[in-house]
Amino acid sequence: MKLSRYFSDLRSAYEAELDDLTSDSEGKDVLKKRLAAKRSEIGFLVQMLSYSPEMVAVVFHRAFRFAKPATMQRLLTLQPEALPAWPELAGSVALESWAEPVARKVLAEPGGPAFMTVAACLEFLHAHGFASADALPKDADEDQGSSRDRDDDDAGLSTDDAHDPTDERSLDEAGADWLAEQGFERKE
Repeated sequence: MKLSRYFSDLRSAYEAELDDLTSDSEGKDVLKKRLAAKRSEIGFLVQMLSYSPEMVAVVFHRAFRFAKPATMQRLLTLQPEALPAWPELAGSVALESWAEPVARKVLAEPGGPAFMTVAACLEFLHAHGFASADALPKDADEDQGSSRDRDDDDAGLSTDDAHDPTDERSLDEAGADWLAEQGFERKE
C-alpha cells in the first residue's frame, strides 16, 4: 500500500507548518503558545479549509485518539474525494475534550466534515507514520483490496491518475510514451 499523492504532498506541508510553529527566533519552544493563538483564530482560519488545509489542521495537533489505526492507514491511501466525512469515522477516531469547541466551529462550515477527516489523517500520519501493507492487520488490507484490483489501466502515468504509478518507469519515459500516443515521434 502506498500513501496517496494527496497525503504525501500534505504531509510535508503539515510537518513544515508544525516546525514553523515550534520555536521562535531564539530557538525557544513556543509550540503550545502558538497553537493556542491559532485555535483562538479559528473563526478566521476556517476560510482556508479547502485551499490550505495544513495551515488549519495544526489547530488539531494532539487532538485525536485513534481507536482503529488500520482504518486510518487505509484512509491515507485515498484521494480527498474518496475520503469519508467526519461523522462516518465515529468509532475509529475520537476528539480530546479540549478540541470539541474548535471542531464544532469547523464542522459548521460547508467543507468542515471533510476537512476534519483530513486533519485526523494528517495528525495520525504525524504521530504514527505510515506502515507498509505488511504491517497492516489482515482485515484492513482485505477491506481495501489491492491497488492492482482497483486500477483499470496501470500501464502509464497520467495527470488524471488518483494514485502513484505502480511501475518503476521515470516521468521522462512516461512523458515520451504519452507524446508517442499523441502522434509525436520518439526522441532516441
